Amino acid sequence: MQDGIASPEDIDSTISQGLALRWSFMGPFQTIDLNAPEGVQDYCDRYASSIYRVIKTQDNAVEWTATTVKTIHDAMRKEVPATALKERTAWRNERLINLAIHKNKEAMADEQSS
Repeated sequence: MQDGIASPEDIDSTISQGLALRWSFMGPFQTIDLNAPEGVQDYCDRYASSIYRVIKTQDNAVEWTATTVKTIHDAMRKEVPATALKERTAWRNERLINLAIHKNKEAMADEQSS
């Protein structure tokens, strides 16, 4: 916001309508794990170079080591085996849909009461 990239409203909307919905029932590593077909390692293989290009422009940028990626990936596979990732993704999507429906109902109720 300070750099003129996003407004306060943009940032609040991005968090409340995006990550906050997911993070109400799953953590950031669980989220990353479902953002590529084969989990954390696949996610890092696909997207790490792009992410690092952006974060290197920020203060205190730190790249994950291969050991860090493997540790996170192994923890996620212990929690959800690779063979169950599609089912876990469907589970997440169902919850996101239900949260969005709930938020819409609440917003409509707030509008009607004003």
